[in-house]
Amino acid sequence: MKTLNTIPTGKIERTGSLLKAGAKVGVNYIKYYGNKITKDKNEEEALKTLNEDNAADIYDSLKELKGSALKVAQMLSMEKNILPQAYVEKFSLAQFSVPPLSGALVRKTFRKYFGKNPEDIFDQFSPESINAASIGQVHKAAKDGNNLAVKIQYPGVRESISSDLKMVKPIAMKMFNIKKEGSESYFQEVEDKLFEETNYDLELKRSRYFAEQCEHLPNIVFPKYYPEYSCEKIITMDWMDGRHFSEFVKEKNSQSDFNKIGQALWDFYMYQMHSLKMVHADPHPGNFLVSDDKELLVIDFGCIKEIPADFYKPYFELAKRENLNNADIFREKLYQLEILRDDDSPEEQIFFTKLFYELLELFTRPFNSEIFDFSDESFFQEIADLGQRYAKMSNMKGMNLNRGSKHFIYLNRTFFGLYNMMHDLRAENMIINNYLKFTK
Repeated sequence: MKTLNTIPTGKIERTGSLLKAGAKVGVNYIKYYGNKITKDKNEEEALKTLNEDNAADIYDSLKELKGSALKVAQMLSMEKNILPQAYVEKFSLAQFSVPPLSGALVRKTFRKYFGKNPEDIFDQFSPESINAASIGQVHKAAKDGNNLAVKIQYPGVRESISSDLKMVKPIAMKMFNIKKEGSESYFQEVEDKLFEETNYDLELKRSRYFAEQCEHLPNIVFPKYYPEYSCEKIITMDWMDGRHFSEFVKEKNSQSDFNKIGQALWDFYMYQMHSLKMVHADPHPGNFLVSDDKELLVIDFGCIKEIPADFYKPYFELAKRENLNNADIFREKLYQLEILRDDDSPEEQIFFTKLFYELLELFTRPFNSEIFDFSDESFFQEIADLGQRYAKMSNMKGMNLNRGSKHFIYLNRTFFGLYNMMHDLRAENMIINNYLKFTK
């Protein structure tokens, strides 16, 4: 893969790159209508080609930009029930397959923050990156006999967050049918989290905290971090040997191995949410490895969501079946979570009460079971069917779809990602409250 000597950092440069992608998308639509008119392809084939071409052109533009624009693509790749498959497949490449920075840019970053080239700091340093993603890339190094992973942030990423979000905001609003009025808190939440993800001093602090708090959980391992070789744009940690999670789930492993990793992943997330009241809010395969000993390795803590008490309590109270089935309590919690609003029309009250009952009854089934089978295809098919059914409802047009507290954005993202990873593992007989054994 070619390396990048520069990354567009100015608003005009970055906007221009997206405009070029927009022009290509326009050409793709012309080809699509041409295929329909000439009958060269049937409607299904023509639409599939359109989605594949658009996904490729948009992704090619985003991967050159890197930063928050590419991060949004990575987040969207987890929305398997919203985007066409072509977009999910292409945008998921943002987890692993992104052109890296050149060696010259890497050395320039080290000289800026440490006054030395990496070769002068470490005993060994690989100039080629091992992994390049949306916000930074990883190099392998060695010091005093220890193998290290050195994560380097791309230049200009933090400075371009606000302008990037302004570019993608209209696309997101259209895709998720969000109205401008009342949407500011949602976009501010995303912007705040992206700023946090580019603060490597904060990430280092949180990474060490999570490693310390969760080190007693079984079958899960965290790297050691090295503050003396870290700064606001560079993080150094132990090198972790293992297979990418996405590779592990495709291999012929025993069911007991899949279950072992699944239980470790589930316990890790339940312990964070209920014991720490903060959570690793980016559960996609690129952040996890599996060791030869079948232990789960957590290698990235860039996105952490703190869960305030006034949200945690009603959020998890609605996970209890007895509260879901008590009309008065259910309605009270919907108001506390800002799902129902005082200015709702009677039609909106009825519609959203029914919608969220169906959603919550489905999504909280694991929490109302002692043991749950995440290999159950029917459960995930119900999720997909419910999403498709409501997406096609014509009576949603004109309703205010800005629903729920801003805290839903990253908590829901966490559960979507966690459920997808558990399903990829085909994990069976998961003990839902197993984490209680390990509470301090």
